[in-house]
Amino acid sequence: MASTSTNKQPLLVDRVFHTSTDLVGSSVEPGVSVDIGGSNSANLVLDCTKNDGAVIECLYAVLRQAVTPYAVYLYLSSANDFLRASQSFYIGGFIAQDDNQAATEGAKSYYYDMPFVMAPVPHVGSETSESSEGVQFRGLYIPKGKALWAAVEKASPSDTTTAAPILHAQGGYF
Repeated sequence: MASTSTNKQPLLVDRVFHTSTDLVGSSVEPGVSVDIGGSNSANLVLDCTKNDGAVIECLYAVLRQAVTPYAVYLYLSSANDFLRASQSFYIGGFIAQDDNQAATEGAKSYYYDMPFVMAPVPHVGSETSESSEGVQFRGLYIPKGKALWAAVEKASPSDTTTAAPILHAQGGYF
């Protein structure tokens, strides 16, 4: 089981959060996702640089307009003022589109590729799972001293990302 700096076992949250950030104007250049450059304009999603950390259980984007889907990229950084290449690491991303593989205004697009957390799901579906990994909870830990940043990929160098989605994160501080 996971624990925190205050020795709570299993991991319990002190206070829950649901935070939102508008990704309009927060962008990275086309073709740049893993190795971010200094010319990015990423948005701070969650700041844990001054507390013990957080766990995100749900991360999703709400589409603003029926336009071309946007690629949403996520980064962990030790800075909370600007996403610098020397202080950040790419942790994943997803395409903001609805389940029909299209962009529909108001549709939600979830980030399903979060890492496995330490607590397994007790005997739920483990026998019928097609994966050899079994069934396990997924979540995104934001460690103490880190911040979660997000940006969308521009469709072209001149793209202003005025139709970029709104990103929501739900979880709790520990």
